[in-house]
Amino acid sequence: MPSQRPTPHTILMVVFPDFLLLDAAGPLQVFAMADQEAAKAQLTPRYRLRTVSTTGGLITSSTGLAVQTEALPRPASLKHTTLIVAGGDGTQGAMHDKRLIRWLQAASKQVARCCSVCTGAFVLAQAGLLDGRRAVTHWQDVPLLRQLFPQVHLLDDAIHVRDGHVHTSAGVTAGIDLCLSLVEADHGRALSLRVAKRLVVPLRRAGGQRQFSAELLAQASDQEGIAGQLLQWLKPRLKQAISVADMAHALALSERTLHRQVLAQTGQTPARFLANLRLERACRLLEAAPTPLKRVVRESGFGSEDKLRRCFQQRLGVSPGDYAWRFSSGRTRS
Repeated sequence: MPSQRPTPHTILMVVFPDFLLLDAAGPLQVFAMADQEAAKAQLTPRYRLRTVSTTGGLITSSTGLAVQTEALPRPASLKHTTLIVAGGDGTQGAMHDKRLIRWLQAASKQVARCCSVCTGAFVLAQAGLLDGRRAVTHWQDVPLLRQLFPQVHLLDDAIHVRDGHVHTSAGVTAGIDLCLSLVEADHGRALSLRVAKRLVVPLRRAGGQRQFSAELLAQASDQEGIAGQLLQWLKPRLKQAISVADMAHALALSERTLHRQVLAQTGQTPARFLANLRLERACRLLEAAPTPLKRVVRESGFGSEDKLRRCFQQRLGVSPGDYAWRFSSGRTRS
């Protein structure tokens, strides 16, 4: 008898009114293209794509473009399934969709993987699926997610993260990074790399590039505001040892007032703001050209190579040498 054809893994994309179109289309395209590339190599189908919603039928994205969806399937039917929740402007409405939340709670116990893109993390958190887990979301929404769900171990600046069978990704296009990593986990690096090349995106941006710039956050706020003033004072002094008390004294503020205003304008404490500026200085040095670590330490004010390495591992998930190899113009591993 002929061997039985293997069952394709199902990708179940969950959308809701006013979802962000790219949050859904980007990840789905990764898996569709994985099948196309597999077919060229005469391999069996790998993924079955389904888009679902609470009501089924046409669901309109925030762009005004609507997509056809199925109604939510029975959780018991989701054994070989990766569930992905999109994000977008309609996230708040989805969080208050009791039927959707109950379904997610039941479905998460059956699926192989439970994922979110961008602010879809809020929906997973509302269902209690991120309690006690590490997670990420769009950098602009980190303070709100942390406020609403303090039980979630929220990472500030990762592209995507896995905790058990739950995967979360950062803003918008980070969903593509996440899904490339899932294809690689399922079927190997070669297929994932072929998909990345077709999409003209890096195979591994995760743990290698920052979501946002602390400097841009300060520049986006009122240039005459406290964050802007602090930025201008810090930039020429990053080589120096600087305390929060030093920052407050320079701006003629109490430490409490400095903390409150910088947090309100940038979403970061003054200490974290300084640490991010130092990390960005180090990254720029490593990106520009092959640079000795001792010079990077000196120019960015980290104090020691050990502190620099720890910061890169904790915040970006790679060593400074790996970062330089991936992103420097010289492409030389240090």
